[in-house]
Amino acid sequence: MQNISATLNTEPFPHIIYHDFYDDDELKLIWEELNFYTKPDKLFDVKDYLGIEGYTKSKAIHLDSVYKGKNRKISNILEVSRKIFNIKILKPFTQIHDCCSLATASNYDITKVRYYHNEDHYKPHLDSYVDFLAFSYFYKEPKKFDGGNLIFPKYNYEYACDNNSVIMMPSWVEHGVSKVSINDSDYYDGYGRYAITHFFGCKELSEGNND
Repeated sequence: MQNISATLNTEPFPHIIYHDFYDDDELKLIWEELNFYTKPDKLFDVKDYLGIEGYTKSKAIHLDSVYKGKNRKISNILEVSRKIFNIKILKPFTQIHDCCSLATASNYDITKVRYYHNEDHYKPHLDSYVDFLAFSYFYKEPKKFDGGNLIFPKYNYEYACDNNSVIMMPSWVEHGVSKVSINDSDYYDGYGRYAITHFFGCKELSEGNND
């Protein structure tokens, strides 16, 4: 694994930001899949990918529901993004605050790819059904859109979502996405904002096991 720089933050809530997270070969594989999804009828409306209806109109795909079991290997993104769960990546996050300490014990995760084009946004919300969140951001350069920042209104804080960066945080942090503004770009040009979201944590996998 290449050396990846990180910024650890305890305020205004515990989170870590990784910079230039994927190497060139990994990025090539990720972009092959992102470009494929940015075609007609490849991404789903919010009601069909387990998003929060009424909070966003951005389209996405729930990768785990499409590539199940052995089929996961078909997805470049599902394969390459396992890097997120490498112990060398998760350990610094666990050391920021006690509330992050269980990240390395995670045994459950799901992955979504979301695309934001002109006027797309996501109202502030919680993802309380998991323990942790990791957002990876991508866009074609030169960048053609404004907005699309990860926003935290309760904390008067936002993150500009740098290209090829990852932000990881506890799920109890309310977050949203500011409106994307882009001119002279067709939706399928792919010059909007892409996010790969990992929802992960510790889950009881055995039914009825309360020991």
